[in-house]
Amino acid sequence: MRMISPIIFTVSLLLSSSCHAAVQDFCVADFTAPESPTGHACKKPETVTVNDFVYSGLGVAGNTSNLLKAAVTPAFVTEFPALNGLGISLARLDMAPGGVAPVHTHPGATEVVHVVSGKITAGFISGANKVYYKTLNKGDLIIFPQGLLHFLENAETTPAEAYFSFNSVSPGSQLVDFALFGNDFPTELVAATTFLDTAQIKKLKGALGGSG
Repeated sequence: MRMISPIIFTVSLLLSSSCHAAVQDFCVADFTAPESPTGHACKKPETVTVNDFVYSGLGVAGNTSNLLKAAVTPAFVTEFPALNGLGISLARLDMAPGGVAPVHTHPGATEVVHVVSGKITAGFISGANKVYYKTLNKGDLIIFPQGLLHFLENAETTPAEAYFSFNSVSPGSQLVDFALFGNDFPTELVAATTFLDTAQIKKLKGALGGSG
């Protein structure tokens, strides 16, 4: 059997990509029009300028003076309309010493983390409940497969900075701690479904703003 030409293989990958750019150069989001399940409508080409393709929001460190001692600054389609239809987005993570990104998931996106300063311990939990984690140094990358629970922690005495990339313009996020303790999920049901002590649950609800 003949090998597939590398050029043909590459072209086939590009053609199989599903996005607005497959039929036009770009589709800068028009937030004045209704959003559909396939994304935002496109701005009229004559109204698009170079500024639509430039985003400077990741150049400023986030405020880490909070419970998590961490801050995520997104560059999703909402902040960067030129990403519309392209299937990519980014974010910046700033972590003070002791900072943490609690166990969470992005149901519709795979994530790549690139550490640019400091050290960050990062990992994910597979569907077989195996934990893969490692302390990352400057320049290291780690990938979190789509939908899997993952976490990050700065256990060092100096700040850390990292950047995320996603294969989605709006990856979404659900933090397990806030899903359990940051709302009105009844304490009795949380206890029954997690095997946690009710006193500890109420303590966590108090810290994370939950009730019930």
